[in-house]
Amino acid sequence: MQLFYNPDITENTTEFSFNKEESKHIVKVLRKSVDQTLQITNGNGWLFTAQITAADIKKCVVQIMDKKLQAKKNYSLHLAVAPTKMNDRYEWFLEKATEIGIDSITPIICDHSERKIIKPERFEKIIQSATKQSLSYYLPKLNPAIAFKDFIKQDFSGKLFIAHCEETDRKSLKNELKPKQDITILIGPEGDFSVKEIEQALQSHFIPVTLGETRLRTETAAIVACHSVAYTNE
Repeated sequence: MQLFYNPDITENTTEFSFNKEESKHIVKVLRKSVDQTLQITNGNGWLFTAQITAADIKKCVVQIMDKKLQAKKNYSLHLAVAPTKMNDRYEWFLEKATEIGIDSITPIICDHSERKIIKPERFEKIIQSATKQSLSYYLPKLNPAIAFKDFIKQDFSGKLFIAHCEETDRKSLKNELKPKQDITILIGPEGDFSVKEIEQALQSHFIPVTLGETRLRTETAAIVACHSVAYTNE
């Protein structure tokens, strides 16, 4: 199945027109024609089956024929991950985490961060593409980048973890996880969290954890954490 994404379609939509770029892709590249069907999600859990009524490269129009709502998972995962020095590594993380299953992502700017500016438009496109590729009907939420000290001041629900490499008392993440929990996990930059940041996180009730015996890159650590949560909830 080929899945299309458009956030403007709602459960009350009966007819919809794609923009010029998407219309050209559907009609000219994919060679879709009148009466053929498309599968579309709005990223909020809905899958729409639509029939093409006008196949124009400037304005492809569809009629919604059927719709169904995918049930939400019984847990949620929020990863707060420091941007990596090389942008493509963070993009890889976004793609894979979306495929595995994640609900929200926040880039956090830390004391040791080498990259403090991100391109949210590019990140959004990667998340959308991975959502379609994995045939998921829920689009992960990409939050604006935020300073670490401001992030941990927010109100959170569920279990809170910070994965760091300092030789202090840490628990194994896999041993701390339980099914059906809302979870937030902090993953630091290449230079790890500063001692001050770790102390601030502990004061905000984050549990210090390790992801294994080896030292992991930021993007690898984020994927390991993401998979651990998904595996626990299988």
